Amino acid sequence: MIDTAIAELTGGGLDTTAACAALGRARATHYRRHPVAPPKPRRAPVPHRERHQPAALSESERERVLGVLHGDRFADASPAQVWATLLDEGTYLCSQRTMYRLLEREHGHVTDRRNQATHPPRVRPELSATRPNEVWSCRVAGRNLTSRPSQNRA
Repeated sequence: MIDTAIAELTGGGLDTTAACAALGRARATHYRRHPVAPPKPRRAPVPHRERHQPAALSESERERVLGVLHGDRFADASPAQVWATLLDEGTYLCSQRTMYRLLEREHGHVTDRRNQATHPPRVRPELSATRPNEVWSCRVAGRNLTSRPSQNRA
């Protein structure tokens, strides 16, 4: 009943706030029960790969960065070291993360750029006895050792 009265008053040229005040209804209640309009139609989303990033490097800038990374000067340096060295010299090509992205795009995955030493696996000692009392071992792992030796009984 109040809804129809508000509709008549607003149709007659009165705004919704004044109509609600005249009939004693809270404006928020009216708007809660009567949404203003259906939601606007949204544009179809553009797939992420097809979006254009305005701050992206151009092809010539990418080639310049890769040329610096693959040059003789920085052949064994990480992108973080290259970035810091160039920044100390007053040259900023791109961020560290962009350097890693460019290397990953070109090589598939980024690993260390220099050969790493490989160590043989550690061999755990094996205790073997051929006769009684030949091998002794001490198992300390499960004991609660205190600073007072008189309390360290098994």
